[in-house]
Amino acid sequence: MKDNMTLKKCMIIYLRGKVRLFLLLCVFVLIFALVLFLYDVPPDAVAYASLLCAVIGAICLAFDFSGFYRHISALTRARADIATTLASLPPARGASDPAYEDLIKTLYTALSDMYMETTAARNYMQDYYAMWVHQIKVPISAMHMLLQDQSKSSPLNIQLFSIEQYVEMALSYVRLGSDHTDYVIREYRLDDMVKQAVRKYAPLFISKKLSLNIEDTDITVNTDEKWMCFVIEQILSNSLKYTKEGGITISYRRPATLVIRDSGIGIAPEDIPRITEKGFTGYNGRAGRKSTGIGLYLCSEILSRLHHTMKIESEVGVGTTVYIDMETRRTATE
Repeated sequence: MKDNMTLKKCMIIYLRGKVRLFLLLCVFVLIFALVLFLYDVPPDAVAYASLLCAVIGAICLAFDFSGFYRHISALTRARADIATTLASLPPARGASDPAYEDLIKTLYTALSDMYMETTAARNYMQDYYAMWVHQIKVPISAMHMLLQDQSKSSPLNIQLFSIEQYVEMALSYVRLGSDHTDYVIREYRLDDMVKQAVRKYAPLFISKKLSLNIEDTDITVNTDEKWMCFVIEQILSNSLKYTKEGGITISYRRPATLVIRDSGIGIAPEDIPRITEKGFTGYNGRAGRKSTGIGLYLCSEILSRLHHTMKIESEVGVGTTVYIDMETRRTATE
């Protein structure tokens, strides 16, 4: 039932529902006329009686349709808040309406109970994982202290860095599913966000002996700094994970598109359409057993909420290029 229920459409629905009644009335009229004819009643009297019945029937029909139209209109208006309350549900009109009302109330009660149980379970899971993430940071900090005499590009520090990244990904996943958001949308310098992400992954560039080329990214974009840094870090993490030689180039394309290009193993053409699906790892991810199928999914979700877009182009054996368009649908500046 559409919200803009027109009078004409409502009348068509009403008449369709009264087809059997109209056929029954026509049968009664024929019987009435036949009986009067058999008793030699003058045709004028038969016509007058038929006209009188038709007028009375039309008046009754008009009153009945008026009530039907008001009932349909009330049902249409009730759609606005039927998900939260049944108070706007109009009272029963027909003989079978009370049964439908009971059915709706039963379904609504069951749905409300299910929603409350699901919400409680989701909140419990979010609280548990948030607590776990904060607790795991304590031993991570302790390991940092134990390894402070070693180079940041040492194997142990690299593995510890990977653990930190997985922990940060888990926390971001929990935050993304929360009902509350902490987005701060305003103008930020893209160059600052890129350099922040690059500094974080500097030990991996050193340990893998990969080159890094940052072209002029000194532009201003309208976004959220924390979440956009997370997206850039995830894309850099993927590039570093699947690039064994060569390097990574970071640049921008006017008006405000960040371009991250690597010389890695690339992505199979059939995997590209599904690469941002949750849990999808693709051929290369399954072959190397390095992919969780969460990183690009989180990037896609975050960019969607920030009203940005992401496009991925890749060629197996050549490399992958990621385009983050921050100009497609600009969000309001805080």
